[in-house]
Order: sequence, then structure tokens, then C-alpha cells
Amino acid sequence: RLRLHDGKLIKDRRFHLRTYPNCFVAKELTAWLIEHKEAPDRETAIRLLQKLMDHYIIHHVCDEHSDYKDAKLLYRFRKDDGTFPLSKDVKVFLRGQSLYEKLVSVEESILKVREENSVKYQRTFLGSEMIDWLIQEGEVENRQEAVELGRALLEHGIIQHVSNRHHFFDSDILYHFWVNFRRRRRLTELLNENSSRALSESPDSPFCLRKLNPEPGNTSFLSVQTNKEIKVVSAVRRSSITSLSGNPNTYFSAPPTLVFPPVAECNPKSVLKRPVTTEELLSPGAPYVKKTLTIVGDAVGWGFVVRGGRPCHIQAVDPGGPAAAAGMKVCQFVFSVNGVYVLHLDYQTISSLIMTGPRTLVMEVMEAIE
Repeated sequence: RLRLHDGKLIKDRRFHLRTYPNCFVAKELTAWLIEHKEAPDRETAIRLLQKLMDHYIIHHVCDEHSDYKDAKLLYRFRKDDGTFPLSKDVKVFLRGQSLYEKLVSVEESILKVREENSVKYQRTFLGSEMIDWLIQEGEVENRQEAVELGRALLEHGIIQHVSNRHHFFDSDILYHFWVNFRRRRRLTELLNENSSRALSESPDSPFCLRKLNPEPGNTSFLSVQTNKEIKVVSAVRRSSITSLSGNPNTYFSAPPTLVFPPVAECNPKSVLKRPVTTEELLSPGAPYVKKTLTIVGDAVGWGFVVRGGRPCHIQAVDPGGPAAAAGMKVCQFVFSVNGVYVLHLDYQTISSLIMTGPRTLVMEVMEAIE
């Protein structure tokens, strides 16, 4: 947007005896993206600009077209006419960007390269150090407000504890900026995003409880897909003797009998007895323990279903799958995925993180203490 302003591609334009301020011609912008190597061809450029429309970043000046048309039509950035929707998430992101720019542009910044457990981290700071700086710069009025700001930044993935083991506290715990706001991002990155629709319909979703090519009479888990009827299989629980043996990966030696109840609709009722909030999980003395699970996916996937949001929970686990072997259980809450804090995310976003990540999945879960 700023580059388009500098290049005079965005300017006041007249059409049908009316002046439209700060707008651009769609056809000209499409050509500009190709000329400046932001898109390889017109088709890709049009897809990128449609993405910007879908994210409420640009729109037709009269809102007569909901799609981006590669024609002599006038469009405008919503930030140029005050219609850009400033949701809570956007406000936190912009606040984080503002603080980051302020920190990296001053001499003797609190952002430094530091080492913890023989690992060096970039752009790090101590929690108490950040709070002192926020108060000194007038960004907040008191330490409590600073802690709340730090927690919001962490929950939105902007800052993070260096080993992702702590929330934000007024202490000497080491944090770093997880987002590098100065990294040059290209528009084509938008096209790499996985939509929740595509993930939910994908036969290779890691959240499908299924086995490939089930043999007749085999009680394998069937795939779970949107808007399709499925047969629900009863979960297999380990006996108390097995649980007491001390081996978390021990299961029944004899094949369990799985019973197929009547056909039910997909996405069954939540397994949670009651809703649980993020604040409840993180409150001091809460009856939850955090566990780290390392799950090596097989040719089918990881063998579990995650549902809900803010926080997400484990809805089902394939007793014979990799997740169960790693110690995953239903009703656990997903704390982090491959080092990314996810308590504030929905299950579609968590799906995207796993689908685009490595085959070996490292998850932190929170489990109720019985």
C-alpha cells in the first residue's frame, strides 16, 4: 500500500463526474504486481488481490463488486478510507508491531542476543525488563497493565518464552519476539495458506481416525469428513492393571472388540463434561498438569481428532495409532504445537499448523489431575 502511494498508483481519480480519493485502477495494479515481481502472471496476481478482498484489506470504491475484477474499475485500501476492521486480534498485532519497531530503533535496546541452556536466541528480553521499559516509555500506566499487555502479545504468537514453557510473567524469565516484523513478506505467501474447508475435507487430514483399505470384518477407525455420515466406534480404555504397570505404551495383548452403534452424524457432541476457559487452565493452582508428547506420524496420519477452540481439546484418539502410543488421551487440551502456543486458536488453525509441519509432531497438552 505504501509503495503504491509512493509510485502514484494510488491517487484521487474522477469517474462519472465524481472524485474518488486514494484509489487505484484494478487493471493497473494487476500489471504493477507482475512488473515488480510480486506475481509471476496475471492469473496469480488476480488470485492475490482476491485474497486481499477476502481479508477486508481492499474493496471496490462503491462496494458494487464483491470479487476482484481485472478491469478498469476503481478499488481502494480500507486503511485509506477508515473502513479497515480493527478487531481485537488486529489491534494486538499492530500494538506488537509498534513496540517492536520502537525497540529495534533505539540505542541500548533491551532486545539482545542471549543464551539459555547453551542455545542462543535472537531479539530476547527479560519479562521484568520489558515491564520496566513499557512503564518508562509511557506505553502502560502500571506493572499490572504491562503484564496484561505481555500476555496478550504472547497469546497472539508475537512474543514467546524461549523454550515455550511459560506464560508472560513479571520475572527474570527470558522471552523473545516470535514475529520478525521487518522480514520482507511477499504477497504470494498468502496463497500458501490452507483453508479450514480444504483441511476438513482432506482424506489425508492428521485428525482422521481411519485405516487405509480396511479388510472385511476389520474394526478399523473410519475417516471423519464434513457432511458425511459415519459410524462411531467405542473407545478402548486400558485396564487398571495395565495402567499401574508403569509402561505408558502398553495396551491389551488380545485385539479388543469394537462395537458399531447406529449411524451418527459427523462431529459428535463434545467429550468435555463442561466448557473450560484458557484463564481457568492457566490460573495458579489449577488442577491441570502439562505433558509433552512426541508423535511420529505413519502413512495414515497421527490418529486423533481435535475439536473446539480457545482452548481446543482432544475429541478422540485411535487406540492403535501413533497419538495413543505417545500417551494422548481424550479431554486433554492442546497447549502448543511444534513450539507454537495455541491455546487461543481454533481447531482449523491448529490443523493448518500440523499439516504444514514435520512428520514428527511435538505437542504440549494439559491434562486434568484426577
